[in-house]
Amino acid sequence: MMEVFTALWEYPFLQHALIGGLLASIGCGIIGSYVVVKRIGFMAGGISHSVLGGMGIAFFIGASPLGGALVAAVTVVLLIQVVGLILVIALFTLSGLFISYTPDLPAGATIILVAGVTYMISLLYTTGRKRRDLRRQLTKVVQ
Repeated sequence: MMEVFTALWEYPFLQHALIGGLLASIGCGIIGSYVVVKRIGFMAGGISHSVLGGMGIAFFIGASPLGGALVAAVTVVLLIQVVGLILVIALFTLSGLFISYTPDLPAGATIILVAGVTYMISLLYTTGRKRRDLRRQLTKVVQ
């Protein structure tokens, strides 16, 4: 058991993982509290799935996946805000309208939530690039 704690001081990648985990926990705690208080959990889920589509499009055109994710997130937030202003309804109600269950379409929420993942995967397969190139692009985002 002590080997785990001594390994934290020996290996730099474990130190980076620990620091990153601590910073992520602080950031997610702050943002998570805001999301719960404002009742925008649906919107947070929609934005996170749209980011995957943005990453796929950016990779398809040869740009940075991080830039594509940022553009997709900002675009979706602006669209939700504009529609919210036009319809004059609360954001959590608007998010519920976008991701809703109806008897006619029982898998409606699943289809909407998986759309970002589907765009990313389909764009990655149509690029014709090698798998190694994708791994190199994604590790650029992490580093």
